[in-house]
Amino acid sequence: MARINKVLIVGGGIAGLTLAIGLTQQGIEVDLVEIKTEWTVYGVGIIQQANVLRAMEHLGLLDTYVATGFPFDEVGMYGPDGGLRVKLPSPRLAGNRYPANMGISRRALHDMLTHTAQEKGTRVRLGITVHSFEEGPDHIEVTFTDGTQGQYDLVVGADGLYSKVRTLLFGDIKPTFSGMSVWRHNFQRPAHVDHLMAYPSTPHTNAAGIVPLGKDLMYLFVTSREDGNPWMPQEKLHQLMQERMQGLGGLVGELAREITDPQQVVYKPIEVVFQDGPWHKGRVLLIGDAVHATSPHVGQGAGMAIEDSAVLSEMLPGSHHLEDTLQDFTRRRFERCRTIHQMSMQVNTWELTHPPDANTPGIIQQMMQYTAQPI
Repeated sequence: MARINKVLIVGGGIAGLTLAIGLTQQGIEVDLVEIKTEWTVYGVGIIQQANVLRAMEHLGLLDTYVATGFPFDEVGMYGPDGGLRVKLPSPRLAGNRYPANMGISRRALHDMLTHTAQEKGTRVRLGITVHSFEEGPDHIEVTFTDGTQGQYDLVVGADGLYSKVRTLLFGDIKPTFSGMSVWRHNFQRPAHVDHLMAYPSTPHTNAAGIVPLGKDLMYLFVTSREDGNPWMPQEKLHQLMQERMQGLGGLVGELAREITDPQQVVYKPIEVVFQDGPWHKGRVLLIGDAVHATSPHVGQGAGMAIEDSAVLSEMLPGSHHLEDTLQDFTRRRFERCRTIHQMSMQVNTWELTHPPDANTPGIIQQMMQYTAQPI
């Protein structure tokens, strides 16, 4: 089988863009299609932990990436009254000259990735996606939704939770509602917010967290039980978020009073997917949320997608047996992604049921130790 020379990436989110950067740096031609007609970013900020910084180093992005966000080395666990309970140090997996963790705005991250991907030679087309594909003996023929066609050595579905590529490969696999939703809001960052401040849930309060994103920016998130996945009216989002922050003191309680504009609240039901079966068929592979979308409870959803990109960018160049390479990729990623998914869903379940033996700080420490292992 010939070397992989040309790849189509479907989806212009974190997984697709980081993979595009990784592959073009290895001399592989990359086309990327994104169904949105213009670049838009959903959400406010994102936590990137030590293993993600290490993966960004593998992709050659670390210096630009660190300059774009807010670095920190510790995770603080706080009580509902706002008092500090414990600080958990994080390892500096990318080396001592780099921080352990980052907070970064989704817009800043997306802008950095899109600029870098195109600068490296990725050919981007917006407003289209894959309509169908037909596999030949040494290539795959793709028909796009605008009627155009292209030939590729490999197609990678990085098109998220509701992946069209996943549907074409394996049928209509629907995401599952986790029973919870997340509320987010940006604020001005005071100087003392220089680390992730986590407030685990109690039987009487929802979980919350404050994440520094930049010199003058931070965001607040709150996770809440939402039975039946109800529709939330946009004009009342500020009031509904405040209601879900009742009983929380300290800085979170102060910030609740500043939530007055429903347009500034980002609300999202937490939906998940984990594909226990194969992640590829023939010359088509799924990565990121298209195959292992998890809840945000241990902050590793985007991290697992970025690790996917780093690993695939390492494995594809020089590959002359694509089927073996894709099987090896899945074997290398499957257990790691499933373990993170299980950890995250464990915290999700605890927040729904509040058993007396719930130990969110313990899961966070376990996750840090686990993700510190090589990818």
